[in-house]
This record gives sequence, C-alpha cells and structure tokens, in this order.
Amino acid sequence: MNIELLTDILKNADSIVFFGGAGMSTESGIPDFRSENGLYVTTDGSEYPPETMLSHSFFVSHNDDFFKFYRTKMIFRDAKPNAGHLALAKLEETDRLKAVITQNIDGLHQLAGSKIVYELHGSVHRNYCTKCRTFYDLDYIVNAKGTPRCIKCSSVIKPDVVLYEESLDDDVVSGAIDAIRNADVLVIGGTSLVVYPAAGLIDYFKGKKLVLVNKSSTPYDSRADLVIHDSVGKVLGTAVESLL
Repeated sequence: MNIELLTDILKNADSIVFFGGAGMSTESGIPDFRSENGLYVTTDGSEYPPETMLSHSFFVSHNDDFFKFYRTKMIFRDAKPNAGHLALAKLEETDRLKAVITQNIDGLHQLAGSKIVYELHGSVHRNYCTKCRTFYDLDYIVNAKGTPRCIKCSSVIKPDVVLYEESLDDDVVSGAIDAIRNADVLVIGGTSLVVYPAAGLIDYFKGKKLVLVNKSSTPYDSRADLVIHDSVGKVLGTAVESLL
C-alpha cells in the first residue's frame, strides 16, 4: 500500500528531487558505513580506524597506506546499477525528476543513465594531480603501484572525493540547494540522515510532499508525509515501474 501511495505522489508531481545515501548502493554490493557489516565495523585489523584513513591529513602524511585502504575499501569496479538507480534514470526521462543528489562516490547513478547528478562527496571516477591538476581516470588509480603519481610533474594524484577535514564543493552544494528549493516532491532514500552538512540540505525543502525510504528510522521520519522502511532500490523500482 505504501508503494502505491509513493507511485501516486510521483505521478502527480511536476518537480521531483531524489536525495540518496549509502543504502542506495548496498543493493549493488557496495557496503555502507555504519551497519553491522559496514566499512567502519570491518577494519580487518588495521592499526588505524577508517575515519582516520579517510582524512585529509592521513592522505597527506601516509600516501601509501591511504591508497592501500582506498583501493581495497572504496572502489568497487564490478558494481552495477540496481533497480533504484535505473528507476531514477527512467523517471528523469519523463521530465518529472529534476535532479539526483547523492552522498555516494561510486558513479552508479550516471552509469544507470541519470544526467543531472550532484555528487556531494565527489567521485572515484575523477582524480587530479595535486600540483598541475591533470585529470586521471579510475583505471590509472587502480593500476598504479603504491601511490599514483602524475606522469607530467610526478606529484601525488588525489581522488576527487571529499575526505574528512575537507569541505564540500560550493558549486555542488549550491546546485543541490537550488534543486531542493524548487522541488514539489523530495524523496530521500538509503540514508540515516545523521551526517552533516549533507543531511542539513533537506531543511531547504518547502514543497508539498516529503518521502523517506530507509530500512531504519531517521530523525526526520516525523516530518515526512510518507515513510517506507524497506530497501530503497526495491521500493523505487516497483513504484516507477507502476508509474510508467
């Protein structure tokens, strides 16, 4: 019944924005951060906690250790878009969905076909020399031995992902805020809404319907017009299929 209500909300919407988190990609085989099998729990005996290894200062001071962890825990080259990613791409084709805002760095929304995607935390598919800003793709990072270095100036290459101690990109945040402000329906999926400043973006929503789809409860459940405690990929896939 709740999925039928979601289908009805999407059908009657003119401007939909989707805001997603790690739970959006778990159905593609990418672990989240804080669940029982999440990245922050499965440390594999490392002497450093994941939060430390994903910090800017650790990247600067421990290049080799950073990239060893990054290649092992943050890159999933075999992951494919799931039903949720594909559903959002189809919804965008109908011109109802105006933007996808994601906290994920895996690029699965674009791989599914979504065109307007605001990646709050960057992407593993973009990498730049820290000195001359030469671009490198994901293959270069994966295939490099130890710390990847620029072929032009030999400086360290950094993934275009937002590490701890770093700020979100102002242009990306501005675009996400504008999209949320102009939406009449905001669908939030696969996020616990406890990570700031990203979670605070939903405070800019002044539209008609707020929908939350997440396996567990969130601090914003009481503010939502519709709450569905289930897998976001399955829910979106079913709802959009019924819509189309």
